[in-house]
Amino acid sequence: MPTPPPDQPAAPPSRRALVYLGVCVVLVGLNLRTVFSSFSAILPEITAAAGLPGWAVTALTTSPVTLLGVFAPFAPRLARRFGAENVLLGAMVLLSLGLVARGLPLPGAGAVPLLLAGTVACGAAIALGNVLLPSIVKRDFQHRLGLMSGLYTTAICASAALGAGLTYPAFQATGSWRASLAVWAVPAAAVVVLLVPVALRHHAAAGSAAADGEHSPWRSPVAWQVTLFMVFQAMMSFSVFAWLAPILRDRGIDGGTAGLIVAVSILLQMTGSLFAPVLAVRLRDQRVLNAAVALMAGGGFVLSIFGPLQLIWVWTGLLGLGQGSLTAVALTMIALRTRSASMAVRLSGMMQGVGYGLGSSGTFLVGQLLHWTGGFAAAGVMFAVVGALAAAFGWQAGRARLIRE
Repeated sequence: MPTPPPDQPAAPPSRRALVYLGVCVVLVGLNLRTVFSSFSAILPEITAAAGLPGWAVTALTTSPVTLLGVFAPFAPRLARRFGAENVLLGAMVLLSLGLVARGLPLPGAGAVPLLLAGTVACGAAIALGNVLLPSIVKRDFQHRLGLMSGLYTTAICASAALGAGLTYPAFQATGSWRASLAVWAVPAAAVVVLLVPVALRHHAAAGSAAADGEHSPWRSPVAWQVTLFMVFQAMMSFSVFAWLAPILRDRGIDGGTAGLIVAVSILLQMTGSLFAPVLAVRLRDQRVLNAAVALMAGGGFVLSIFGPLQLIWVWTGLLGLGQGSLTAVALTMIALRTRSASMAVRLSGMMQGVGYGLGSSGTFLVGQLLHWTGGFAAAGVMFAVVGALAAAFGWQAGRARLIRE
């Protein structure tokens, strides 16, 4: 019997199996950002209780995003070798273990070693999930591309909102920063259980060895425009997760209110991420949409730092709506600029590898600027520039062209 092509599952999925897979895709997305927002939500409490040095704070806020770039390029190879569903299951197992490790004590060694080890594991797992979800959507949900892209990117935003909004109350209820971080392993472990039957049904199809050289997005100008759009999107997106709560607290807002503001902002990200892909799929090209949401996100970030404090809900709301739409349309470009699922997973690995690898510099630079200047004003100027660059490359990436295969 001939081996099915790598663009297709081993057998056409039934409607029930497709619905189940769609639910699993959404639930995976619901676990891909809690590691970022949960840590930043109680960063002052962790720093005070664990005595974290400055270098550790920088490493713990920056390394997860850097690892997204490091591990993303491995996802296409792993998916061809073992199958996307099997790799996704392994990634969720690794994510669960990493989330547990962040909350475990290590007698005699302090908090930093397990925090770092758990964060590294989470970063690697999230990198694989980030790359595989768009390719699964491209492969199995071509007939509902806008809807499924909107649903899973909305779930990713919801993940960040849950981490930002519930971690501080969990800390208040338990009195333990370890418990309030480790609790996020519970929903991740639940998804592991749900993915097991999906992985058991899957038979990995071997990809073509020649595809590595013949169909490489690394040689495509279109792929590079999409990738650079992703770079500046990621610089803003992960800086929101890591630094928006500390920015608000630096402006005099208490921890509970800051967590609530961040959660509402990220809930508005969900609104943008739900509707932006549907709009993007229906448009002839996405130039105006990409540029508009990039400027909205950059402007909201700048106003959250410099704008009048009495309007902070407005500024963070603008940031949330713009950032959610920006993230969603950037990820939707993977499906819109490729003909096949095999190219989609390659472009996803490239744009997220480079995008998150370079995009992690955003969180790092905010930390360094805070250290050098003692405030967030310099970061505000930086994100005015980043928003403008995201708009410029978004305009280029939005032109209606496909990567040549």
